[in-house]
Amino acid sequence: LSRLSRSEMRYDTVDMSAFAIEIAEDLRQTDTDRNVEFVISPSISAHGDATLLKIALINLLSNAWKFTGNHEHARIEVGVENIKNDNVYFVRDDGAGFNMKYVEKLFGVFQRLHGTTEFSGNGIGLATVQRIIRRHGGKIWAESEVEKGATFYFTLPKQNS
Repeated sequence: LSRLSRSEMRYDTVDMSAFAIEIAEDLRQTDTDRNVEFVISPSISAHGDATLLKIALINLLSNAWKFTGNHEHARIEVGVENIKNDNVYFVRDDGAGFNMKYVEKLFGVFQRLHGTTEFSGNGIGLATVQRIIRRHGGKIWAESEVEKGATFYFTLPKQNS
């Protein structure tokens, strides 16, 4: 986690769709019996450090995979919306979700909203994602309902022309 704050940033145009497709395929290989539909918008691009943005997507998609694990059929979506002239990227799932009452704990290191008996993990994934997005000068937030899934949104500054 501390290395994320110290490594040199290398900005470039990043193909977020290609990263999401690659990560989705990797996740499918971990459990070939799962019935998970991935919906990944084509041509999602961002300006940032490719290594760090891939780490962020790995964490977000791995969480979506994990928290849909108790559902016979799951759907995980990756996309981008233009809201008030900002690109708002998102990862959405229809899994376990969480109570919004605890949303402030979500991005804390070693903070967990589900017990370790329900879902594995060490509680640093979302803290890692937040650190990466903030390092890029962006924002991250989430919306959810228990057993109706979660959506994680983030922004990244646009490339200066």
